[in-house]
Amino acid sequence: MNPTCPLCQPTPYETLWQDDFCRVVLLNDTDYPAYCRIELLAHVKEMSDLAPSQRARMMKVVFAVETALREILNPDKINLASLGNKTPHVHWHVIPRFENDKHFPNSHWGEALRDGHPAQLGENVIAVLTDKISAHVQCALNC
Repeated sequence: MNPTCPLCQPTPYETLWQDDFCRVVLLNDTDYPAYCRIELLAHVKEMSDLAPSQRARMMKVVFAVETALREILNPDKINLASLGNKTPHVHWHVIPRFENDKHFPNSHWGEALRDGHPAQLGENVIAVLTDKISAHVQCALNC
């Protein structure tokens, strides 16, 4: 635990799933309302600092979130990213992308190419997403 690291603190975002290893949060970005992040709970800087079994566990959660988002939203593409340049704490971004989003086909961190008007996620969609993520993670970790 690092007291200056924002990912070591309780999350201000909605937690969709969590265990004693990591959590899945919904960033609910204005332009990317289904943007999720998987955050390792331990303060570890790089994936290669984790034991192989922990790396595999983290990726199982990342892929479970990707699968749930694909099933519910049917995006044109899913972007997966692990940067940590500003926050040196293992975390993965899972971002559903649509051909009409502000930045497509470029990175969502780049310059906007058009105005985006994404549909916001209703509470019912968030509930379904929470259930799907939980089911996919449980299967990935226990099957």
